[in-house]
Amino acid sequence: MKLTALRLHNVRRFAGRGIAVEGIGDGVNVLCAANEFGKSTCFDSLHALFFQPHTGTPGAVQGLRPYSGGNPMVEADILTGQGAFRLTKQFYGGRRAMVRDLASGRLLAQADEAERFIAGLVQGGTTGPAGLLWVRQGITGIERRAKSDEEGEKRARESVLTSVQGEVETLTGGRRMAQAVAQCEEELSQLVTATGRPKAGGPYAQAIDERDRLIETERRLSSELRELREALDKRRSLRARLAELEDPEQQAVRLHDLAQAEAALTAARAHGEALKTAEVEAALARNRLDAASLALDGHRRNWARFAVLHDLEADGRHQRDEALAHQREAGDAGQAAATAVDTAESREREARNLLSRLEISMRARDAAEHLAGLQQSHAKAEAGRGEVEAIQAELKALALPANVVKQLEAIETELVGLRAVIAARVPMLRVTYQPGVSGAVGLDGVALADGEERALTRSAALEIDGVGRLTLTLPQGRDGHDELAQAEAKRMTLLAALGVGSLIEARQRESAIRDLTGRLDLAQQRLALLAPQGLAALRETIARLEAQSAGSVEVKGDPEAMRTALAAAEARVSASRQAQREAQAARDAAGATVVTAERALASVASELAGLAAMLGAEAGRQAQETALAAALAEAEAVFATAHAQVEALRAGAIDLAGAEAKFRRMRSVVDAAAAEIATQREDAAGLNALIGARSNDAIEEVWQEAADRLAAAQKRLAGLEREVALLTRLREALDAARAEARDHYFAPVMSELRPLLGLLFEDATVTFDEDTLLPRTVSRNGLEEPVGVLSGGMREQLAVLTRLAFARLLAKDGQPAPVILDDALVYSDDDRIERMFDALHRQASGQQIIVFSCRQRAFAQLGGNILRMVPWVPEG
Repeated sequence: MKLTALRLHNVRRFAGRGIAVEGIGDGVNVLCAANEFGKSTCFDSLHALFFQPHTGTPGAVQGLRPYSGGNPMVEADILTGQGAFRLTKQFYGGRRAMVRDLASGRLLAQADEAERFIAGLVQGGTTGPAGLLWVRQGITGIERRAKSDEEGEKRARESVLTSVQGEVETLTGGRRMAQAVAQCEEELSQLVTATGRPKAGGPYAQAIDERDRLIETERRLSSELRELREALDKRRSLRARLAELEDPEQQAVRLHDLAQAEAALTAARAHGEALKTAEVEAALARNRLDAASLALDGHRRNWARFAVLHDLEADGRHQRDEALAHQREAGDAGQAAATAVDTAESREREARNLLSRLEISMRARDAAEHLAGLQQSHAKAEAGRGEVEAIQAELKALALPANVVKQLEAIETELVGLRAVIAARVPMLRVTYQPGVSGAVGLDGVALADGEERALTRSAALEIDGVGRLTLTLPQGRDGHDELAQAEAKRMTLLAALGVGSLIEARQRESAIRDLTGRLDLAQQRLALLAPQGLAALRETIARLEAQSAGSVEVKGDPEAMRTALAAAEARVSASRQAQREAQAARDAAGATVVTAERALASVASELAGLAAMLGAEAGRQAQETALAAALAEAEAVFATAHAQVEALRAGAIDLAGAEAKFRRMRSVVDAAAAEIATQREDAAGLNALIGARSNDAIEEVWQEAADRLAAAQKRLAGLEREVALLTRLREALDAARAEARDHYFAPVMSELRPLLGLLFEDATVTFDEDTLLPRTVSRNGLEEPVGVLSGGMREQLAVLTRLAFARLLAKDGQPAPVILDDALVYSDDDRIERMFDALHRQASGQQIIVFSCRQRAFAQLGGNILRMVPWVPEG
């Protein structure tokens, strides 16, 4: 298959118009133009024509539609061994696909039949052999991409390699090998996943599930059988224990021991109560003894303290009198200091008032001088504000909505295009008379001159002299007049809404708006210089200065002399205040001394009065001491008697804790025996029920049956595991064998690629990856380098050369397809790119290569058939 022409209409940037690339021939064809010229648009349109159905709107088709909408159409002329054909597809509205025979113009296929015809040309779509040769801008095919894309291209390369080897292929390197691997993979895929795990729903997974289910059933039944046997053993031990606990002799012994422990506990508790009572009486006697001893000691201490306080009271009175004298002296000194402070403050106020009046008078003079300048600025600012408001009013009157001029320009452009389309579609009538004949044909009553052209409307009447009237009725389809009328109505509506008569007037208004905006900016800047903070702030400043300058009284004097006098007065005030603070501190200290002396004297007097009240009259104090000594002796005798009784009771005490412990032990023995008997009876009842239920279920027979089924399931699973292992080993052996024969497998493409590599590198070889069928390493000068570490230019050169090799293989196999490169050599240096040009021309013999590029200067050296885009209007 070879391309001879490509045509587009309403595709991307070619909205509402068409372009054609004609004269595509054999060998190298070059379309070189600047960016945004439409080269990638041609590439994508060609790709959509061959690989996208006309009935769908996937992303590739959506990318062809211009922003203004419409129905993209792509048309290409091709040449095959069966003849020349024209392929046409239109997407979105009026979807269609057609194939015509260029020799006869006959329609060969349309719709689905046309799609099948095109699919047969590319053999496999984007993942077929032809799809390998189409290099999109920025894509080399070596970089990492989506897994689905890589797998599809791998199968396409594999198809090319296996098909071109013909009868030379072997089991380990061609189609039969691929079939064996595919059969092994198919059988293995029914059992396991790609990662080797059992496949869900497959026989292997079902066998594992059955084995696991039977293991769980056997484990459950084994557990139930074990529980039954344990229950039988436990019931036998329970019955023996119950017989032992319910023995009458043992029950009588337990009750007798409990009664003896209870009697011993009662006797111990009675003795303990008697000891507690004696201890309480001894404690009361001890308290009375302590109280009598304290009372006697206190009386004696108070009597001695009373004599000491008499002497302390006399000393306190003397200290208080001295403190009062010091307080009076400090008060007199403080009064004199306060008088001196008042005098100094009065003189300081007089000096400060005089200086303040002088400063107010000076500020009033300064304010009056500043006021005149601000009033002039205010007048200019008022005028500037008026100018700003006037310009703003003009702008408001001339205001236009945003982007409205651009909308008018777009409508005008659309009108020009519509008029051109109508003019191009209007049929023309021209009459050429025989010699000697003139005016024999008339159109709508007007005679036509020789060679005169007249446009035909939807209906026209031709009057032929001597023959009759010929009426022509033209088709009433879409001639563009309705669209033109709608566009003109839209323009008139927009002009009326804006209040202008034409686009020129709108542009004039837009220019006037720009001029007024500039003037407004200048006026606002002048106003900002005259009143930086605004007119209101300027008026407030003027009012403040007017108030400051009005009503001031002129005061004469030297400010510096007045400030010196004020400083001296302030120093005298500070000195007098310091003297006042010192006098006040002395007076406060004297007052504190008086308060301390008064408090000490009051404390001594209070304590002396209290002791006098406690001791009573001086004549009875000795008799009171004798009575307190007698009470102490009596309390000592009572305490000795109570203490002797307590010691006697303690000597014959019974161990109450031991008696209580023994009683609790014997009670717990009796209670535990009763509780154990009840528990053992309940457990025995439960065991009887469990044993009866398990016996009725025939648990041993059921368990044996489950164990037999488990053994059979494990045997089936073992067989499947062996089958999986064998298939896996077979696949590994086939992969190893295919890897060993990879040199033979890649021999055709290497034979085509080797001379191409020689144009770029000396003594260079390429090894291919067995999995991806893509170049893996490049060997140069004895050094092997992975493709991934090569430079961008080297990778793109290798990708293009590999595609040229595959293209030659396809041509040899009877499947020729054009190689299409869209800016595929963007990283190559000047020397390498010329060598690549040589490689393209080397492969171009008997092969069609189409190159799109924006590098006009560099690709001028490529040569070949130069292609150009020309305007094109679709037929019909």
